[in-house]
Amino acid sequence: MSNVGIMSMQRIANYGSFLQAYALKSMIEELGHTVQFVDYHVCPPVISDDSESSNRLTRMVKKGLETFRFHAPLSHKLAFISYKRNYASKYLPLLGITEEPNYNPTLDCMVIGSDEVFNCIQKNTNVGFSPELFGAGNNAGKVITYAASFGNTTIDKLRKYGKAEEIAGCLNDISAVSVRDANSGIVVQELTSREPVYHLDPVLAYDYFGKCDRIPEIHTNEKYLILYAYSGRITDAESDWIKSYAKRKGLKVYAIGGVQKCADRFVDCSPFEVLAYFKNAEEIITDTFHGSIFSVISQRPFTTIVRKSVGTGYGNEEKLTDLLNRLGLTDRMTFDVSEIERINQKIPDYTNVQSCLEEQRKRTKDYLAQNLAE
Repeated sequence: MSNVGIMSMQRIANYGSFLQAYALKSMIEELGHTVQFVDYHVCPPVISDDSESSNRLTRMVKKGLETFRFHAPLSHKLAFISYKRNYASKYLPLLGITEEPNYNPTLDCMVIGSDEVFNCIQKNTNVGFSPELFGAGNNAGKVITYAASFGNTTIDKLRKYGKAEEIAGCLNDISAVSVRDANSGIVVQELTSREPVYHLDPVLAYDYFGKCDRIPEIHTNEKYLILYAYSGRITDAESDWIKSYAKRKGLKVYAIGGVQKCADRFVDCSPFEVLAYFKNAEEIITDTFHGSIFSVISQRPFTTIVRKSVGTGYGNEEKLTDLLNRLGLTDRMTFDVSEIERINQKIPDYTNVQSCLEEQRKRTKDYLAQNLAE
């Protein structure tokens, strides 16, 4: 039995970040190892943005004020602020995470991933550029990655901002490199000449509905559609279309993860309740990576709205196209919200998806078992 650490995005107040962290922890524990989460020191971002403060309290206040600028019911905005404020105290203990950071513990092995742990060319001051996320300065016997992602960081951006050589050195010191998407694989190959292995995000690799006993039963007295998107990313025009569409279908709009202009209800719930709500939804509309994954494991009709990356702006086209292509579900994507009605009237072929998941889950187990062995 090994003492294993996971370095991920576990402190980010986000359902996807939580559920991927919980899933990876659970899969490693199933192999008989002890698991703890490891923190990294947040460093200044590579891309400077004068509008982004490095002070945590200032950022929280700014985010709270920003919420009031969104077009959404006031009660939803207040509920959303409360959800964000209480997130860490309510849910991080479920991962075994305390308020005190766990920096550089002594470990047999450290697993870096999943999530966008390698997405270092960005302006998010909550993460910044941290060499520790690439294995630097650790106190572990060895370091591996699992389904790590560079997100929107490409090989061209790494070279442009002068980080390619530093990251190449770190990656060469990692014992086994696993990535979750094609862009990340290309970056690893370009920098190290190593062929990484590809694995699915832990939320797909772990059988939540078959193994997790924390998912409750959710009962509502109305049929609903879930709109799972970050606050402010669904445009007013898209929101108006979704509201009209839901009314035609006789569905209420439940907003999860962000406030939305068209929502009848903002749902403040636990990460495990999120999966229960997805399981009981009539259909889902999302523009996020994990929203798409929650739809898949819940086996519900869904549409994923794809956003293009513009300059240093944050898009989702690369990761969503890669994810849905791997699952044989590219027909669930659209750039145009008016395509949702056509897409959601057809239930995906989840028989083929399930076969893919079963094969990939075995690959994940074999990879972790082999690389975590003492």
